[in-house]
Amino acid sequence: MKVILNTAKGELKLADLAKPSPGAGEVLIRTSVCGICASDFEMIDGWDRGKYPQILGHEWSGVVEECGAGVDKSLLGVPCVAENVMKDGGEVGFEHPGGYGQYFTTEAEKIIPLPKGFDMEIASLIEPLAVAVRGIRRLNPSDKPALIIGDGPIGLLMLMLLKRHGVEDVTLIGGREGRLKIAIEIGASRTLNYHDAGNSLPDYVAGCGLKKFSSIIEAAKSADAIPLASRMAKKEAKILLIGNYVEVRSEVILQEFLHKEFELIGSNASAGAWPEAVKIAAEGGLPLRKIISGVYRAEDFEEAMKTARHSRSSLKILLKW
Repeated sequence: MKVILNTAKGELKLADLAKPSPGAGEVLIRTSVCGICASDFEMIDGWDRGKYPQILGHEWSGVVEECGAGVDKSLLGVPCVAENVMKDGGEVGFEHPGGYGQYFTTEAEKIIPLPKGFDMEIASLIEPLAVAVRGIRRLNPSDKPALIIGDGPIGLLMLMLLKRHGVEDVTLIGGREGRLKIAIEIGASRTLNYHDAGNSLPDYVAGCGLKKFSSIIEAAKSADAIPLASRMAKKEAKILLIGNYVEVRSEVILQEFLHKEFELIGSNASAGAWPEAVKIAAEGGLPLRKIISGVYRAEDFEEAMKTARHSRSSLKILLKW
């Protein structure tokens, strides 16, 4: 099989490897489409979760090609996605090979079949959608004004889900005009470009004459959510953190949180949200294709990676096997 192999820090190559065989309780997946995620670049650039050589790709859709011992053979040929966390705690596309290969194995019990004829490009978005679905569950927002910090895929998916949840007034902060335009197209009441903020995003937002927010969603790995809440959150507001904050620090004034009775909520990854994410995607009500900015043949991964990493106009780039 062909794989996009991460051989060392910053190095990818197209390689030929033996096709894996599924063990007991496993299935072999033939990859259809795999999204490129910012986490992939962290792995490529030397995240301590990685171990070279490695086959990344956790935003995948595919078809069950082969069943291991003890697996119901009715799964053969089924288009699917699957929750990526394995019994050993590792994840497909991180500690276990993923959709940057034509084939990979996963645990059969994690498989979620897709409806017949489901668009496999859209299906590759179900992993980030599941992250957003879990976030909305954790937040459980009211229908009052909400603020999203971040114009990446997760921020825009959160916007879609807030609108689906009945939140009419949503402000989104980002830094790329193309993405901010998409945010308006999918339902944001207004967008703010943080490049206009100068040295203080909280001061900038506070000066825009907006109503105070009942929900604030931080989806940009930014330290600004807490200071923004101090200036712009209503009493009893909820603040959701849904980024990756390895080196991000923010000061919390505990007395303020106490007096204003804020709720600070974390949402980590997608556990338990996959079936609902598939259901929501299958309903067709979310404009998911809006966040796909390019589809490349897997063989053209170098161009795809360059675009995903460096193009300010790109959003979600997909690799198609």
